[in-house]
Parts: sequence; structure tokens; C-alpha cells
Amino acid sequence: MLGNVAKPVLDLLFPPLCIGCRAPVGEAGFCADCWSGITFLDGPGCACCGIPFPVALEGDNLCAACLANPPAFDSARAIMAYDDKSRGAILGLKHADRLDLVPGFARWLGRTGRQTLAQCDLVVPVPLHRWRLWQRRYNQAAELGRALAREWRLVFDPVLVRSRATPSQGAMASAKARRRNVQRAFQVPEPARVEGKTVLLLDDVMTTGATVEACARALKRAGAARVHVLVLARVVKAPDVLI
Repeated sequence: MLGNVAKPVLDLLFPPLCIGCRAPVGEAGFCADCWSGITFLDGPGCACCGIPFPVALEGDNLCAACLANPPAFDSARAIMAYDDKSRGAILGLKHADRLDLVPGFARWLGRTGRQTLAQCDLVVPVPLHRWRLWQRRYNQAAELGRALAREWRLVFDPVLVRSRATPSQGAMASAKARRRNVQRAFQVPEPARVEGKTVLLLDDVMTTGATVEACARALKRAGAARVHVLVLARVVKAPDVLI
């Protein structure tokens, strides 16, 4: 009852703004212009890594990269492409304390990953190293994962740890450098927590896939039965050059 009364007052004092361009909107989310510019990845794609295909194909098909070098994770899905239209909102969550975006993004993740979530036992966020967590004060992947697990009544378990500090992946010049940067950077100190489980690995952005690949390998080494990746956004390239 109190919440029903308080919301209109709060909206009057602090009108909802578009999470992309900060224009006033009726409710939290993207304005019409920003929404129309978002590339949602809900069409046909690789059955493993999720990279979009230009046309629909019959059955479950793999991209050339996944056929040539199968990833450690069992599937990966993203809500949208990471580009000029989506970048502002995601960086706001990541670096600008926009934790107010978490509930909405968690609902979007739930809709995109609903089939995968139905198979999972626990939600595991991609971790930050303790020094970076201290600097940033929160891990955006953990905040999203906690909200998503609560909504889907799954176990939220930050069982992965970043065992060594690594330079930012954004500073790496190539996909090969990114893979080398995070090689053996993640560990599962208590393997019993994931042994035999189907894990949903959650992150905000997937660029080359190097980070989620390293995390998936650590989870599989610890005994996880399956690892599915879910992210807010991913960099979209031609299907034959991803991973």
C-alpha cells in the first residue's frame, strides 16, 4: 500500500530517465528512440556461442569457430549487441553506480535465458579480483546474478574467484592477448559446490569470449556438469571469426 503511494511521489521528484540517453521516460527503461536503435539478439544464431546468423537455418547449427574449436561452455546467449546504442547503459551500470538498472536488466536476462535457466542449479557471476572490487565497490555481474537468482528461485553462489589480478581486458590489443591475459586466472576453491551441477555463468559483456571461456574451464575442472553463459550484451562479428 505504502509503495503504491510512494512511487508517484518519487516519480514526481525524480522522474524516470532513459537508461541510454537520459531523456525523461514514463517508466524506467529505454526511450522510444534508443529502443529502436538497440540490436536485440533474438533471431537465429549458433547453437553453442549464440553468434547471430544472417538467415534462419533448419535445426541446431554451429558457427565455423565453434566447429573448429569447441568452447568450454555449453551455450552462450546475450540480450543485445554491444555497440554505440547499448554501451552507455552498460557502462553506467559498470562504472557509474547505476545499480538502479539491475532489476530491469535482471528481468531482461530472465526473458532471454528462460529456457536455459530452467535447466540450471545455480547462478555464478564472473568475479572481479579483490583489489578491483575494492576500487569499484561492487561487482556488476554479481548484482545482476543475485537479482536473477532471486527472481528464478535459484541458488546464487559466487564460487569462482579471480586468483590473480590481470590488466583490463579492454586494454588488450587482440583476442589472442585477451585469452592469454585470463589463462588460469580463475579458480573454484570449493569444488564440491559445483560438482555435478548445471551452472549459469553471468557477466555483463562478452567481447571475444576469452573471460567466460576461462571461467567455464575452471568450473568444468571443478566438476561442473554443464556451464551456460548469459550476458547483457556481446560484440557481434562475423560468425566465422568469433572465439
